Amino acid sequence: MKKAAIVFWSGTGNTEAMALSIKEGIASAGGDITMYTAGEFSVDQMDGYDVIAFGCPSMGAEELEDMEFEPMFLNCIPKLSDKPIALFGSYGWGDGQWMRDWEERCLQMGARLAHESVICQDAPDDSIRDTLLAMGRALAG
Repeated sequence: MKKAAIVFWSGTGNTEAMALSIKEGIASAGGDITMYTAGEFSVDQMDGYDVIAFGCPSMGAEELEDMEFEPMFLNCIPKLSDKPIALFGSYGWGDGQWMRDWEERCLQMGARLAHESVICQDAPDDSIRDTLLAMGRALAG
């Protein structure tokens, strides 16, 4: 059984809804899950988890939220080498460039994407929810 963390920032509740679906997927596969907001998580906690799902919506000019999430994530970068992670988030405009940039940055730091990243425009619909449940099950496996 893998020990998983879900770390997210949500302004409107859409990314939090995504996190809850991932949590449900992990639980359904027997995984051990702890959820954190970006403000509750630190680099010191990284080694305590087998896999981490990071979630952040697109902000501004398709970038990560910069007051809580980005500083926390920057501190975690040294621990990303060979760490299985998953990325998710919502957006209201654009085409998902923030996620492509984020994935590339993680891969450059040596992280292993444990599941294809999941993005959704606005609130997650049933199709996205199914994909998030599958992500959770994959993270638990």
